[in-house]
Amino acid sequence: MTRTGEAGRRGEKVRSDCWVRVEPKTRGGLKLSVRTKVEAMYGDAVRATCTKALEALGVKHAAVAVEDFGALDFVLMARVEAAVKRAGLGEGRACLPEPGPGFGAKAVRERFRRSRLYLPGNEPKFFLNAALHEPDGVILDLEDSVAPAEKDAARLLVRNALRAVDFGSCERTVRINQGERGLWDVEAVVPQNVHLLLIPKVESAEQVRAVDERAEKIRKSSGLKAPVHLMPIIESALGCFHALEIAKASPRVVALTIGLEDYTADLGAPRTQEGRESFWARSVVVNAARAAGVTPIDTVFSDVSDMEGLRAACLDAKALGFEGKGCIHPRQVPVVHEAFAPSIDEIERARRIVLAFEEAGRQGLGVVALGSKMIDPPVVKRALRTVSMAEALGLLPEGWKKES
Repeated sequence: MTRTGEAGRRGEKVRSDCWVRVEPKTRGGLKLSVRTKVEAMYGDAVRATCTKALEALGVKHAAVAVEDFGALDFVLMARVEAAVKRAGLGEGRACLPEPGPGFGAKAVRERFRRSRLYLPGNEPKFFLNAALHEPDGVILDLEDSVAPAEKDAARLLVRNALRAVDFGSCERTVRINQGERGLWDVEAVVPQNVHLLLIPKVESAEQVRAVDERAEKIRKSSGLKAPVHLMPIIESALGCFHALEIAKASPRVVALTIGLEDYTADLGAPRTQEGRESFWARSVVVNAARAAGVTPIDTVFSDVSDMEGLRAACLDAKALGFEGKGCIHPRQVPVVHEAFAPSIDEIERARRIVLAFEEAGRQGLGVVALGSKMIDPPVVKRALRTVSMAEALGLLPEGWKKES
């Protein structure tokens, strides 16, 4: 007898979406018992979804009990599949929801990555409205936020969410697990149009290449054209010393970030708000990212009640060269966006550089000059990015080039 959500039956945190119990039988057919709190309006629909899932998984002889608290179809399907597979049934089969309106969103290499909002992979209630908070990316987390005993169920839930939930313009990201379990995550989520894989606790380029090779194999076999981008997380002293080779491990690496909880634990030093213990590591990550031509992203800020502390941490990160920060609560997103927005002086300088660059192009000049100073290509690239962000945030008026 196997069910999802065993922890709740032992008096631990109770799952709020649904429970599924599967008892395999050798004969007698399929006996499905469903109890749902939405019986009056959706009871028949819940039974139909459970039946469809069991048929897709090839379950012919079993007693299946479902206790539903109003779960959406993609959640019901994932819970049923997890319970079936824990019971030793349904091997090699899957129960996938129909693709939703956001399923066709495309991965983009060059985009804003100011904020990435972490969503626990086993808590679907957080998925549905995540896009309303307008983070640049959402991270469906299969690693630290999911207990080891629930990782198989969370993988199916995240897989189904990528198909069914509309995440709007957000970058669709999954933080996978380490090692072989992480490669299982890759196999589950890549066919569902994940844009970015966040790779935890990376200490070597080989770890990145293992994920990349598996992702590319699955992408090609699934007939997908868009690449799956990668963002390694540096979380140890050893990872810092290999940061540059990690950042250059694959052409699909688009950003490099750091996780300071594990890093400071590795050092044996307490994590402080001032960040003296992590200054070197953060600088290493910024420099490695810039040397590899990818985006440096700062760690999360863990105190969700301290908005001023978050703002100060973002400004400090921006001064070091980071272009974004992780968020563990939706209320952090607007603060992060405001802090990483270009200042008036930054916009004005970028505007002048872009105008000089375009004028040099019109005149067929091979170099760009601002007054008597020559402007290098990386400076032009950064200015173009600053202007693009200023336009997106409404900090530059339409037609600003004509007014100059």
